Amino acid sequence: MRPRFYAGILLSLAAFTIASCKSSNNVQLSGAGSTFVYPVMTRWIQDFSQSHPSVQINYQSIGSGGGIQQVKSHTVDFGASDAPLADDQLTDMPPIIQIPETAGPVCITYNLQTLSQPLQLSPEALAGIFLGTIKTWKDPLLAKDNPGVNLPPQPIVVVHRADGSGTTNAFTTYLAAVSPDWQSRVGKGNSVAWPVGIGGKGSEGVTGQLRQAPGAIGYVELTYAEQNKLPVAKIKNQAGNYIAPTAQSTTAAIAAFTKQLSQDPRQPIVNPPATAVDAYPISTLTFLIIPKDGPDKDKRTALKNFVEYIVTDGQPTAGSLNYAPLPDGVKQFNHQQLGQMTAGGQPIQ
Repeated sequence: MRPRFYAGILLSLAAFTIASCKSSNNVQLSGAGSTFVYPVMTRWIQDFSQSHPSVQINYQSIGSGGGIQQVKSHTVDFGASDAPLADDQLTDMPPIIQIPETAGPVCITYNLQTLSQPLQLSPEALAGIFLGTIKTWKDPLLAKDNPGVNLPPQPIVVVHRADGSGTTNAFTTYLAAVSPDWQSRVGKGNSVAWPVGIGGKGSEGVTGQLRQAPGAIGYVELTYAEQNKLPVAKIKNQAGNYIAPTAQSTTAAIAAFTKQLSQDPRQPIVNPPATAVDAYPISTLTFLIIPKDGPDKDKRTALKNFVEYIVTDGQPTAGSLNYAPLPDGVKQFNHQQLGQMTAGGQPIQ
């Protein structure tokens, strides 16, 4: 009986040891930031976790500004932002790597139940609406953009982001590029002093406000508009064409800036030149913000593997969710940057 008794104890101890080893190999990663990228980030996490079951990743959709602050305070392993950090902003951050992860259109969506076709907006009209100089849907400038369309006589309700947002940065960068009045009065950034309108927290908050307010207009990522069954406007580009926001029209915008992006991927891709006849004019690259170094080798290795998945095998997933896959030149830049990641000061193999 004794040999069997001791054998049972040994087997139990062995099982406990194996279970402990498996448990100790589990890695938990945390990220936060962009609501713009949240739909595809959710899919990336799901797909990566299937092939890496020991890695658990939690991403909080709190806005680009919040994600950057959490990276700065070392409370997350990575952040996501629709606007990259400029050189002067990097001085306040720990050493980081910022790499493009995907791109997408900033959509202008609205709540006009009587319209049976997409709203068309010129840069002048869009700037006028968000400046508050165009107050009703019957404005002559809107009628000029939409010939033959019976626009309703109701007031325009502007909805904008209430939190620090890379989507806001992309949108206001566009408005500043096309409207000298906007540039001088408001400017651009993750947060601005909006001349008019009501705020919503995150893309979720903006879509919620839009659905509740007849006559409302705002800006969100395309998937949020589709999920909430909100229409999106066609925006007039420099070629004079009214272009719908799609992955393809965003890819055309990226292509217009290929040379500049190969030198610095932080180059904005708004308001592309007239030679880009099919380009949507309000597009943005989104960025991962990653600390260069960290103390935990297992976590850092898992993070590098996850990011490498995003910028390679994860790109078709982005395309299926209305984001624009990264061009090869940007992917090469990303791989070079990821080579700088370290754990405890040592290279990650």
